[in-house]
Amino acid sequence: MAAGSGEFTDPSAEVLADAAAAFGLLASPARLHIVWALAQGESDVSGLAERVGGALPAVSQHLAKLKLADLVGSRREGRRQIYYVADQDVVAVAQLMVRQLGQAVHEAPERLLRSVGT
Repeated sequence: MAAGSGEFTDPSAEVLADAAAAFGLLASPARLHIVWALAQGESDVSGLAERVGGALPAVSQHLAKLKLADLVGSRREGRRQIYYVADQDVVAVAQLMVRQLGQAVHEAPERLLRSVGT
């Protein structure tokens, strides 16, 4: 549709700010990896630290930030805190981006490197 045709309305400044904040949180490879791992299933912090190869305190801090943004939720199971993906739409966007980039790297790595360098 052409711009200004009335078919699409721009999101509010608040929505754009929230989206930018969510993308900003996922701009960290560690946090993106945590969300990716949680998309595969719930986990406690020690399981996530092992899976993503991070130190327990660092993974805990990443989880706290993701939780504050409502991207990740948690529930208590005995003495353990179990984490899960709270926003499946954000996970879908992250998975699409990672898959597309993974496919681009396999199909034409030199093209991807040229586009990143510009």
